[in-house]
Amino acid sequence: MGLSIPKQLLKIAGKAVIEHTLWIFEQAESIDDVIVLMAPGYTGDVEKIVAKAGLSKVSRVIEGGATRNETTERAIAALGEGLAEGEDRNVLFHDAVRPLLSQRVIQDCVDALERYQAVDVAIPSADTIIVTRTHGEDGEFITDVPDRSRLRRGQTPQAFKLSTIRRAYEVAAGDPNFQATDDCSVVLKYLPDVPIHVVAGDEYNMKVTQPVDVFIADKLFQLASAAAPQQSSDEAYRELLTGKTVVVFGGSYGIGADICKLAESYGAAVYALGRSTTGTHVENPEHVDDALSRAYGETGRIDYVINTAGVLRIGKLAETDNTTIQEALNVNYLAPVQIARASYKYLAETKGQLLLYTSSSYTRGRAEYSLYSSTKAAMVNLTQALSDEWAAEGIRVNCVNPERTATPMRTKAFGQEPQGSLLSSEAVARTSLDVLLSELTGHVIDVRQQDPTRGASEASDFEQALAAVLDRQEDVS
Repeated sequence: MGLSIPKQLLKIAGKAVIEHTLWIFEQAESIDDVIVLMAPGYTGDVEKIVAKAGLSKVSRVIEGGATRNETTERAIAALGEGLAEGEDRNVLFHDAVRPLLSQRVIQDCVDALERYQAVDVAIPSADTIIVTRTHGEDGEFITDVPDRSRLRRGQTPQAFKLSTIRRAYEVAAGDPNFQATDDCSVVLKYLPDVPIHVVAGDEYNMKVTQPVDVFIADKLFQLASAAAPQQSSDEAYRELLTGKTVVVFGGSYGIGADICKLAESYGAAVYALGRSTTGTHVENPEHVDDALSRAYGETGRIDYVINTAGVLRIGKLAETDNTTIQEALNVNYLAPVQIARASYKYLAETKGQLLLYTSSSYTRGRAEYSLYSSTKAAMVNLTQALSDEWAAEGIRVNCVNPERTATPMRTKAFGQEPQGSLLSSEAVARTSLDVLLSELTGHVIDVRQQDPTRGASEASDFEQALAAVLDRQEDVS
C-alpha cells in the first residue's frame, strides 16, 4: 500500500479495516474466541479498537512475526495454551484485510471441519491464467496456459484441526528451505496424506492489498445493505421500547406515521411531527429545536430521532425555478443536517440512534431526478460520516433504503400504480423499528419485497447485494 501504518488500520466506510473484519466473527454463532495477531508496535491500536467497539469475542491481541508462516506459528502456540493432552480445537485463519467475508462461508468452514482436518476457501477464476518465464532483458514469455476449469483463486478463512496444522508446521521446521504463502500449502506439502477440502468462497470476499482495493471496498460497503435482526415476539419489542422516547419528523403520514403507531403500541413515548399536523417545518431550525426540547422536557430523555420528511420534485434542472430548487435542498438535505446537529446532545445522553432515509436512486443520478437523487446520495454519506464521528459517544446512525413504497408523496408524483408493485409503508416501518433496536451503525438497510420464487437464504450475500444494486439502476423510489 505504501502507507505509514499497517493496512489493517486503514479506514474504509468510517472504520478501520480490522474492525469490520472482527465484527463479522463477533456476529458468527459458530465462533467462540478470536485472537488477533498484529504487526509489532501496533497491538495497542487494535486493543483500543476492540475496547471501543465492544468486541467481546477478542480474547487476545499479540504480536505477529516477520512472515505469514512465523505469524501462524505464534498463533498455533497461543491456541495450544491450556489444552489438555489429546484435546483438539477447530481453528480458522483469516486475513484481517478481507472485511467483506460472509457468514455463510464461516459456517461452511466450521461444518466442513466435522469431516475434514483441513479446509480451504476458493472461487473459480474468471480470468485465463498463464505461466511465464523471464528471458533476460526481453521480458516475460508464456510457457503454459493451464485449463481454467480446474483453477481456483484461494481466499480465506483456511480452517484446520489445531493438531493437524501444528503437525504440518513441526514437519516443515525440518526443511531448511521452508517457505509458504498460505497455511493450506504447508499441509499439502508436509502432510500429503491429509485431504484438503475446498469450500466455495464468493467474489465479495476481496482482499484489500492494492490502493485500488480501498476504493472498491469502500464502494462495496456503501452499496451493500445490512439486515436488521427482528425481535422474537411482541413482548420483546415492548420490553425494549417501553419508557423510551421516539421523535419522528415527517410523522404526519406514510412511513413516519406508521413508525409512530407501531412504536406507541409497544409503549414508547412518541412525538409525531409534521407540517400538516403540528405545523413543524423540518427546514426551520427553530421548529426542530423546539420539538426536541419539548420532547426532552416532558419525558426527560430522547432515545431515537427519525426523519422521514422529504419532497420529490421531478423535472429538468435547467427548467426548474429557484424556489423549487431551494425547497428540495432545504427539506431533503439541510433539514436532516439540522436535525442531526440538534439531536446530538440528546442522543449522546441516552446512547441513542439517528435514523435517516435514502432512496434506491442514491447509487446513480437520473435525468429529471437530479435534485432528489443527489440529496438522497448525500443521506448515505451523512450517515456513514456521522456514525464514525459520533461513535465515541455511543450514538448509532443508520439509513433505511426502501424499495418503491406506497406513500402519499409517491402517489402525488406518479399517481395510482398497479396493486402489489409497491412496498407497504407498514413493512418499511417495521424494518425501521428493527434497525432502531439493533446495534447496527453506519449501515444502509435495504427494505425489499420478497421474491416468492426464491428465499433470501438461497442467495449468497454477494448475489443479494448485486441484485439490490442492479435493481437500483431501474427503480426510482
